[in-house]
Amino acid sequence: MKAVVTGGASGIGAAVTEALVSRGAKVAVLDLAPSQASGEALAITCDVSSDASVRAAVEEATAWLGGLDVLVNNAGIGAQGTVEDNDDDEWHKVLDINLLGAVRVSRAALPHLRKSGHAAIVNTCSAAAMVGLPDRALYSATKGAVLSLTLAMAADHLRDGIRVNCVSPGTADTPWINRLLAKAPDPVAERAALLARQPTGKLVSPEEVAAAIVYLASPLAGSCTGVNLTVDGGILGLRLPSPRS
Repeated sequence: MKAVVTGGASGIGAAVTEALVSRGAKVAVLDLAPSQASGEALAITCDVSSDASVRAAVEEATAWLGGLDVLVNNAGIGAQGTVEDNDDDEWHKVLDINLLGAVRVSRAALPHLRKSGHAAIVNTCSAAAMVGLPDRALYSATKGAVLSLTLAMAADHLRDGIRVNCVSPGTADTPWINRLLAKAPDPVAERAALLARQPTGKLVSPEEVAAAIVYLASPLAGSCTGVNLTVDGGILGLRLPSPRS
């Protein structure tokens, strides 16, 4: 398997890279700061908000890989606030990376994926696309768009032999979440609130998300396209009674 992972140098992307490499895949990581990428992967500097950067990185990656079977669109950034809190510049920035970044990389990768006998694209979405969370208006909107994009691409590229799916994590234990907690007035209380929001009582691990992404990327998921696989600790489907005092 020959794979490209965007945002593959840290967090969920790093876990995806490690999981793919451990299964014998040849992986190229596209990241704005790729220095921390797995030593067994090709690390390429790429800014997904730049079409020129994306096209150059994809060409370098596919030349090194000798083709392309799998694209994991994982690069993304977070945002906090209601619709009143983020100005137009912030909206444009987050949409440009979280949504248009996936568009740019997919567009550059499609000619290579069409040559594969078992091509797959997996987009990293979020439970925020399907449930209302406070102070996440901008982030949720971008991930809702990623979900819709996934379904449209799955329909568009079915005849090309390219499966397109997405994985929607719940609150994951990533560097971004840890940075948010560090900025909170009471990080311990804030973490406790995040844990309480998860029916399982724990944050989703990057490795759990990576396992779902790798499954959808593999030929074992050959009948899966247009699928949104949630790895959310039950936040979408479970409504548990409050603990008795």
